[in-house]
Amino acid sequence: MGKPQASPPGGALAGPARPAAGRWFWFPLQDLGEKPPSSPGQGPGVRGARTDAGREAAASRQRLGRRARPRWPGAGPPPWGAALALILAVLALLGLLGPRLRGPWGRAVGERTLPGAQDRDDEEADGGGPADQFSDGSEPLPGGCSLVCKPSALAQCLLRALRRSAVLEPGPRSWLSGPHVQTLCHFILPVVPGPELAREYLQLADDGLVALDWVVGPCVRGRRITSAGGLPAVLLVIPNAWGRLTRNVLGLCLLALERGYYPVIFHRRGHHGCPLVSPRLQPFGDPSDLKEAVTYIRFRHPAAPLFAVSEGSGSALLLSYLGECGSSSYVTGAACISPVLRCREWFETGLPWPYERGFLLHQKITLSRYATALEDTVDTSRLFRSRSLREFEEALFCHTKSFPISWDTYWDRNDPLRDVDEAAVPVLCICSADDPVCGPPDHTLTTELFHSNPYFFLLLSRHGGHCGFLRQEPLPAWSHEVILESFRALTEFFRMEERMKGLSRHRASFLGSRRRGGALQRREVSSSSNLEEIFSWKRSYTR
Repeated sequence: MGKPQASPPGGALAGPARPAAGRWFWFPLQDLGEKPPSSPGQGPGVRGARTDAGREAAASRQRLGRRARPRWPGAGPPPWGAALALILAVLALLGLLGPRLRGPWGRAVGERTLPGAQDRDDEEADGGGPADQFSDGSEPLPGGCSLVCKPSALAQCLLRALRRSAVLEPGPRSWLSGPHVQTLCHFILPVVPGPELAREYLQLADDGLVALDWVVGPCVRGRRITSAGGLPAVLLVIPNAWGRLTRNVLGLCLLALERGYYPVIFHRRGHHGCPLVSPRLQPFGDPSDLKEAVTYIRFRHPAAPLFAVSEGSGSALLLSYLGECGSSSYVTGAACISPVLRCREWFETGLPWPYERGFLLHQKITLSRYATALEDTVDTSRLFRSRSLREFEEALFCHTKSFPISWDTYWDRNDPLRDVDEAAVPVLCICSADDPVCGPPDHTLTTELFHSNPYFFLLLSRHGGHCGFLRQEPLPAWSHEVILESFRALTEFFRMEERMKGLSRHRASFLGSRRRGGALQRREVSSSSNLEEIFSWKRSYTR
């Protein structure tokens, strides 16, 4: 078997040599949710594009070693769109009526007002920070945003990059400013034109499958910017935990493609057309599948920098990966858009009922095609009768027939912040104070994490909803621009650090050779002159 091709992920993908861990090749497979072939001569196929060309390509992939996949738009309408559209229409109506029914901080009419809450609202209206709890140790930014972090050289570099950026400059308020409108536009509006994706299926160590969608187009002519470091960087994008490929994920991939990145979208088992070939789904914060996917991406692009971006509830997977891998991670920098940090409390408290019902309906419809295959391991009747996200999560991963565990044990293994102290990669979290899904930042964000950990940075804005951060069309979401600019600042910072380290090593070797030569010529050197020489060198280095 040969080595992986060096061509970009848009062309035909030759099969790479198999490393020691994992099996990465095409093979005939049977999706647990697929019906058996109608004719005796028809074999099982790979579920891929929803067109005739996709079915022909799936049949051709049954020959071992063929990995080509047709390009297909990633924003096709889902089969459950009619049911979910009704719920989202109700949410849209609530979002349009939100400014009339809610206060400046998103409190519903009739909701109990805490002492001092009105004063905080007045400060917000007068131009204060998004949250008083984060005022200590935060740096002001344009547009009413603030950066919460521990002081360091990296923080100063990121702060300078954000203050120079014109993306955060406040613009005219419009109908897109409401948090519900921002959130709904993010979840239901398609991106036009849809990106072209080339899919790879990755067989894991336990014979499960995950999918990698490489974004290969379209790219506006004359706007592609080459990477300053030479090789284009790979941008790994992790969607939300429900498997919904949203407008902003596709928009981020298109923008990154124009900026010289190789975007690739990671899909979990059974998500977004990825076949479920074994009766095992990925728990909320289990990064084992992501580890193998990152190892494969590193195998295909060994010299390219790797950045990662997660969306919403998908941030639990990225944070778990960074915590478990620590300094051995292949990721250079990461960003989380509207992350869910206190996941257990988030499940136990519940979401506003329209969002809770919408996300729950989405998951039930996604897993309904695998109901027969999951009967041996999961109580499917209890699963599909669940009335909340917590009940659904418990029925799927805790109350299993083979190895049941408690709710506490489940979160001991899947809490994304369980190993956060081991993370050694800069992580930028972009959050909004009016997030209707995560809730107010003083209850959902861990302040001590950003004040004590030098690798975590919080960009807190006043408006943006949940994963929205939209601007007037045709401009992309400003969170996308901020993420790519922060990655560029990280690249320049690390490049400067390498230069300084090389310069210090050169100076140390040069001074060492001079000292050795001076010792041969003059054996007696006063201790005071030695101390003065060392002190002056350290002063010049630290400057």
